[in-house]
Amino acid sequence: MHLKILSLPGDGIGPEVTCEALRVLRHVAAQWNHSLEVTEGLLGGIAIHQTGSPFPEETARLAADADATIMGAVGLPEFDNAPPEKRPEKGLLGIRKALGVFANLRPVRAYASQLDSSPLKNHLVEGTDMIIVRELTGGIYYGTPRGISEENGETRAVNTMTYTRGEIERVSHMAFHLARTRRKKVTSVDKSNVLENSQLWRRVVVEVARDYPDVALDHLLVDNCAMQLILNPRRFDVVLTENMFGDILSDEGAVLAGSIGMLPSASIGARRPSGAWVGLYEPVHGSAPDIAGQNKANPLGAIGSVAAMLQYSFGLQAEAAAVDRAIEAVLTSGHVTADLRPSGAPATTEQVGQAVCAAIK
Repeated sequence: MHLKILSLPGDGIGPEVTCEALRVLRHVAAQWNHSLEVTEGLLGGIAIHQTGSPFPEETARLAADADATIMGAVGLPEFDNAPPEKRPEKGLLGIRKALGVFANLRPVRAYASQLDSSPLKNHLVEGTDMIIVRELTGGIYYGTPRGISEENGETRAVNTMTYTRGEIERVSHMAFHLARTRRKKVTSVDKSNVLENSQLWRRVVVEVARDYPDVALDHLLVDNCAMQLILNPRRFDVVLTENMFGDILSDEGAVLAGSIGMLPSASIGARRPSGAWVGLYEPVHGSAPDIAGQNKANPLGAIGSVAAMLQYSFGLQAEAAAVDRAIEAVLTSGHVTADLRPSGAPATTEQVGQAVCAAIK
């Protein structure tokens, strides 16, 4: 297979972890005799520096032309007080919208070798294995009206949470489809006791569930879900929720995995004629500018995102599984970065990427 990839390393530690993710991707391509074409583009703070825009038109063109896109991270402290249209995060929202990716899949797994890396007690974390399915193109991050204004001498800020039936239906189908390949349980998370938006969400999810009689459905209010993720994470299989709730809950999942550097993600859109999904792949972590350029960053979230790319955008199940097994082997070996609290000297970003390649069979 010919794999045509757009790489958007971004800001901070993004270039370092993306480099290792591409190292693993090139190794997999060589082992399985795939051809690989990688193009690099600009997104986020580096794009603002070089073009004045966090999401340049050239990047949009490259993304539309690629089979899949892998990202590093966006965001730099120097832009914290910039207007919204000149913030690096605007580029991330822009590329999601341009590609039409509507479901963000964030697997959270507690590896046996890393239980001590979590601040929670081992008996709470052990056995955790879930996917958080977050709606990605609706909700409060995209709703209008929005903005900050002055009215009668008072400063006023407005954000609007809005969803259509169609937006809820398509991400719900994604969650139930995934559940059928796992333990056949979907937990839908909302705030339907106070939000009309969530009342529509729950109603539509219940309707979609009728198409999947083999999948169990339950509902949790978001505040209760945040508590249950810590008290009883093993109860979850597929967690389905809207954009802002999913953003918050999936970062809470980093506590279960031991480090936010462990978490990959796949943002999925429509199916291509080949049957593969349009996909944007990125680790969950931020740009961590305090350790950028020091070869300290954990690349496993980015490498796990490559496994997701192979699985969803190219249907290469054996290759994806091989990368996942290699990640687990490296974790078991203890040859990991400092965020995972190794007993000996921590490995560098580059050394972890090399170790994953060596473990791929």
